[in-house]
Amino acid sequence: MNQHRTITIDPVTRIEGHAKITIHLAEDGQVADARFHVSEYRGFEKFCEGRPFTEMAAITARICGICPVSHLLTAARTGDKILAVQIPEAAEKLRRLMNLAQIIQSHALSFFHLSSPDFLLGWDSDPQRRNIFGLIAANPDLARGGIRLRQFGQGVIEALGGRKIHAAWAVPGGVRSPLSQDSRDQILQALPEAYAVTGQGLELFKQLLDQHLREELRVFGDFPSLFLGLVGHGDRWEHSSGTGCLGLRVMDSDGHVLADGVREDDYASVISEAVEPWTYLKFPYLKGLGPEAGSYRVGPLARLNLCERIGSERADRELEEFRHRGGRVVTASFLNHLARLIEVLACLEQMELLLHDPLLLDPHVRARAEVNCREAVGVSEAPRGTLFHHYRVDDNGLIQQVNLIIATGQNNRAMNRTIAQIARHYLTPTELARPQLNEGLLNRIEAGIRCFDPCLSCSTHAAGSMPLQIQLISAEGELLNEVRRG
Repeated sequence: MNQHRTITIDPVTRIEGHAKITIHLAEDGQVADARFHVSEYRGFEKFCEGRPFTEMAAITARICGICPVSHLLTAARTGDKILAVQIPEAAEKLRRLMNLAQIIQSHALSFFHLSSPDFLLGWDSDPQRRNIFGLIAANPDLARGGIRLRQFGQGVIEALGGRKIHAAWAVPGGVRSPLSQDSRDQILQALPEAYAVTGQGLELFKQLLDQHLREELRVFGDFPSLFLGLVGHGDRWEHSSGTGCLGLRVMDSDGHVLADGVREDDYASVISEAVEPWTYLKFPYLKGLGPEAGSYRVGPLARLNLCERIGSERADRELEEFRHRGGRVVTASFLNHLARLIEVLACLEQMELLLHDPLLLDPHVRARAEVNCREAVGVSEAPRGTLFHHYRVDDNGLIQQVNLIIATGQNNRAMNRTIAQIARHYLTPTELARPQLNEGLLNRIEAGIRCFDPCLSCSTHAAGSMPLQIQLISAEGELLNEVRRG
């Protein structure tokens, strides 16, 4: 008789969107498989059809309330190419400034709000206090600093686009408005505090890695894979296509470059997409290797692996230490948390350089033209990884077809492998025979997903108030154990 059992965690908490995890157990009680299910169907690609391509920046920004800037800038970049224009240099620099601010605010949210309660309060702590409010009580300076760092990033976005969220500012051909000198000066004045908070987070997390988080490094998604992302000229860290960008690079876990300098228009010659019946997330992979061997990771860890240097003094020192800790190509997904903090430092340093560039205040920020190209691809680095927008339009500029490849989808197979690795380590047959499901064990499994900081929709959740029900059910439908939160 088949004695397979399934553990379901639904919903997964402290991520952006709705998802569940199922852990499938074999007859001997060992973990046979684990799956990360996304049950939402958004339909953005379909309902964009028939809309003018000039509206795509505003429409796709509504995909997410946490990272709207990523879609805004990528859609505008795709629109530039439909117009076949070279945008003004000031507009290029202003877009880069906004993307740096977006990475800062999103990474601050991920590290300080969503993940640090696990590190500082403990995996087994009460879930009612294992959140930002518990962090405020336990370490008010760190919590306040994290809030302030996110506010800094959002403040730069507001200074540029007029709003912190869904700023209708980047458009095909450039941006709607220049940066004022007063806003530039205010950003510069806020930089020292942002540097200080980032340094505090870096030192604290490295201390935790050395003292308490060694097991997590080898269990929370440590496996060989491919890595994909943008790289700048001179093999520098890059976050935006356009000026200074070499193109897409693919590297394996041994440091061998499998593809390099791939133009954004040629992404389909490198990447294909698979689907599975149990999730709405797609499974992009490297062509020629197949969905399993060709799966790859994107995001902070990938970006640091793919570059040779960042190109700024403090961030390069941190990158060298990062590689001393994890190797030239870091495969431990748990170190995404450290990679985010290093990227925040890199963003602050690059932002400071841009803010001292006199061209940043140039009022000429937009080029205008008609439709000159009926198909275009735009690529940029969102906080969570590489983002692709692919549009086809008619002669009037109306969208005929859209393909969006989101960072979370590209990390999909890696997330599934991560939760399976964690479950196999912590769910032993002895425990399953009872069977016992404790809060700390299940939180560790969820935390494997939080390593990747997935962004599944524009839905957000109030910290500390998400309900959760986990059931262990036998193949015959018998309820063997149950855990509830909220």
